[in-house]
Amino acid sequence: MQPSGKITLWGIEVFLATADEGAISAAARRLGASASAVSQQLTNLEGALGAILLDRSTRPVLLTPAGELFRVRAQTIQNEAMQARAELAMRDISRLTRFRLGMIEEFDAEVTPRLLSDMSVELRQCQFLLETGPSHQLFDHLDTRALDVIVAADMGAAADWMEVHPLIEEPFIAVCPKGAIKGDDTLRELRRMPLIQYTSRHHMGRVIGDHLARQNLTLNQRFELDSYHAIMSMVAAGEGWTIITPLGFMHAHRFLGDVDMLPLPFEPLSRRISLTARKGVLQNMPEKVANELRVLVSKIIIDPLVKDKPWLGDLLKVIS
Repeated sequence: MQPSGKITLWGIEVFLATADEGAISAAARRLGASASAVSQQLTNLEGALGAILLDRSTRPVLLTPAGELFRVRAQTIQNEAMQARAELAMRDISRLTRFRLGMIEEFDAEVTPRLLSDMSVELRQCQFLLETGPSHQLFDHLDTRALDVIVAADMGAAADWMEVHPLIEEPFIAVCPKGAIKGDDTLRELRRMPLIQYTSRHHMGRVIGDHLARQNLTLNQRFELDSYHAIMSMVAAGEGWTIITPLGFMHAHRFLGDVDMLPLPFEPLSRRISLTARKGVLQNMPEKVANELRVLVSKIIIDPLVKDKPWLGDLLKVIS
């Protein structure tokens, strides 16, 4: 196969996305392009290199030996291009042309729109891409460079390539139907109701499940859902109780009048939410975004919630 044509940064990005996703259609969704455009870019890149990089007859799409070799070089080229773009933009922040942000769903209703609106005033030429999802998924996308910055729950020790800016710490709480707890033994009364648990397919659900196991608690776990709104709707309807965080509680705020929020009636549990980015790529932008988020979260979520529920006190707080 004789080389023909030119190697482009767009072609390299398309190749890396396809290699990460294992499918042209998935790479197209990630890049905001059509499947035919992705396929054509791959063909053009293979022509420019004079080598077949992907075996498109398999499901998932697999790298050929040449593709495996080129992937290392392609990642280096993309990293250098990203670094150059960031360095040029940081000399004049208004010149940044693309910002890909990943957010846990707890922030997507009120905090994220305010953040993007404020950023758009300064970054007038920037295209913003927002992806909402569970923490583990956001970390995967940051790892594969599909996102520039993520806001997610901490999942253990940070990798060497990460810069981490802690934002808030919040406790896990119990939420039950309004007026369901009549006596002083909260745990005994909660045990009489089904537990509507956040899905163990996500990190937060596994954290809750592991904590319950450590307490040697036997609970009636009849439901396992992956939506705060669905969980809170069932609790509000009297179908059971749940373990959630204040951010999740406020995310489904339309049910707040029909439920009661309580401290966990056993060993406390908490989590930390942080902003994470690739170290040294976006210069001081992650720190600036983290500072803005701390202000917004405090104003929109934490201050009103602590005012309404003083017992949260220092349990729910911004981390500077």
